[in-house]
Amino acid sequence: MSKPVTALGGASDATGIATVTEMGPMGMITLRGDLSVKAVTKAAVAAGGVTMPDQRMCNTEGAGGIAWMSPDELLIMCDYEHVHAKLADLQGKLAKEHALAVNVSDARAVFRVSGPHTREVIAKLAPVDMHPGSFTPGMFRRTRFAQVAAAFWMVDDQTAQIICFRSVAQYLFNTLNMAAQDGSLVGHFSKA
Repeated sequence: MSKPVTALGGASDATGIATVTEMGPMGMITLRGDLSVKAVTKAAVAAGGVTMPDQRMCNTEGAGGIAWMSPDELLIMCDYEHVHAKLADLQGKLAKEHALAVNVSDARAVFRVSGPHTREVIAKLAPVDMHPGSFTPGMFRRTRFAQVAAAFWMVDDQTAQIICFRSVAQYLFNTLNMAAQDGSLVGHFSKA
């Protein structure tokens, strides 16, 4: 079996006001279905290893997690090496349900932005109110970062994880680094 390769080979830049790092391979399963059906949510919880998130939230623990993507879509996260087994189990549990589960791990790139100015970096690129009282850890958004679609959540007060299509990984990495470049601090959130 071949070794998984990320879009940018684990690129990282810590020279600015925040550190931008491409994370290693992450197992990701898109699950589409009626989230009010108990069998669907039960199967998702088993695959993600966490409780079902509320609307616009992301629950994670270690490599496992579930992100609420829309009223009929979840993103289930796991260790990359377990994604095929989790997908097969999920598909088996949902065989009698109107649902779709697909492995999207190799079609996505995942970045981490960390440091005391993470919120400011994101606020420069995404139309989301990043004030600490408005966007708290665990909240999840699908949005745009400059010219590309992406989804993100705050892991904690100083760390965000961002998921985008693999095809735009280099663009997003460069854009995040430009927003985090040394000398670019606006200081908006440090006043809060």
